[in-house]
Amino acid sequence: MIYLVRHGEAAAGWGHAKDPGLSALGRQQAEAVGEQLSTMGFKHGFASPMTRCQETSQPFSLKTGIEIATEPNVSEIPTVQGLDDRISWLQNFMSGTWDNAEPILHDWRSALISTMEALPDHSVVFTHFVAINTIVGHLEGSQLVTSFRPGYCSMTKLVRGSSGLTVRELGSESATRVL
Repeated sequence: MIYLVRHGEAAAGWGHAKDPGLSALGRQQAEAVGEQLSTMGFKHGFASPMTRCQETSQPFSLKTGIEIATEPNVSEIPTVQGLDDRISWLQNFMSGTWDNAEPILHDWRSALISTMEALPDHSVVFTHFVAINTIVGHLEGSQLVTSFRPGYCSMTKLVRGSSGLTVRELGSESATRVL
C-alpha cells in the first residue's frame, strides 16, 4: 500500500504566501495523523519540499524513526509564468480538465505519476490537494483536475496489483475552501 497524506492546515493561503508552514491547528492535525500512521507498518516516507508538507511529516518520522525523503516531484503544482492573479488562475484550472493545461503542467503531472508508480510499497507520501487529485484522476481514468476535496491530513489509500496502482479508498473530504 501507498498512502497519500494531504498536509495539515497552512498558516496562510496559497495566494497569500509562497511557502507557508503549518498553523497551530495544522500542527495538531499533523500530530494526530502521525500517531495514526505510526501504527500501520510503513517502511518509507516521502514529502514534498514545501514547508507545510515537511512539517506535517515530522510527527510521523519522530514516532517511527523513519527518515522522510524529500521528493520534489510530489510538490505543489507549478504556477504558469506571467500571471497577474495566481488565485483566479488556480481556481479556474482546478474546475477544468487536463486537456487544456499548459505544457509545464503536463510535465509536472507526468513526473508526479512516474514518481508515484516507482515508489516502494509500504510508503507514506505527504503531499498536496492538487497532487492527490492528479494521482486519483489518473488512476481512475479521469481528465478532471479535481475529482474530490481531500481534507487536511486526510489519507488516500493506493494499492499495487498486477496491473499497477489503484485507488483503494479516498481520503476524508473537506468542505473548507482550498484557496
